Amino acid sequence: MLCKRIIPCLDVQNGLVVKGVQFKNHAVMGGIVELAAKYSDMGADELVFYDISASTEEKMVNKNWVKKIAEVINIPFCVAGGIKSLEDARLILNEGADKISINTPALLNPMLIKQLSDEFGAQCIVVGMDIKTVNSQHLVYAKTGNEATAYSSNIEASEWLETIQTLGAGEVVINSMNQDGMRNGYDLQLIKDLSNHCTIPMIASGGAGCMEDFTEVFKSTNVDGALAASVFHKDIFTIQGLKHFLQSNNINVRG
Repeated sequence: MLCKRIIPCLDVQNGLVVKGVQFKNHAVMGGIVELAAKYSDMGADELVFYDISASTEEKMVNKNWVKKIAEVINIPFCVAGGIKSLEDARLILNEGADKISINTPALLNPMLIKQLSDEFGAQCIVVGMDIKTVNSQHLVYAKTGNEATAYSSNIEASEWLETIQTLGAGEVVINSMNQDGMRNGYDLQLIKDLSNHCTIPMIASGGAGCMEDFTEVFKSTNVDGALAASVFHKDIFTIQGLKHFLQSNNINVRG
């Protein structure tokens, strides 16, 4: 049985790691490289970096910090933010990232997923889905790095999930905008609804507040990993402590 992955998420803005609640009111959490090294040393399975200002400000991830991260950690990491072309992706991967993740650029140009997958392999192409549930409908949102720019694509999440798989995505992150930063648990119903349409690795995101939330998402759904930010940035518990807790609940994680 594959081990479940614990993945700290680092939102990057103006060269610093920040965290908001439901994509607004972002507060500084620390330096990018310092936190990356900390989480790697603490036993994270991989890291995800979202440059939340990149797509909203029509720019790309700063490659300088990507290279620095590659120099200080020895676990896989994924980078997202304004990656709109093969050239953009190649630049980030060449600086040491193991995966790239796209959201808004894929919604605007779905064939970008196929182009990236064909060029670099599906294993390093992640599609992020920022989903807001409105009147029981799961809608995919774009440009979510800034509350002022976020808008609904009017695409139903299950429909988009099937599309990205057909085009060659190798992994998907299901991020509940309703739960983001709320620390009251993952959106289990959303994840269960989408699992029926998913044949690639799925990562849960949005809402982790306690160790039991991780247990619940792993036992109640078939996600391959769980992404979290606030609980790690605010030292609510350690990654190693979380893994020991999960192991005591018969969940297979790397020690």
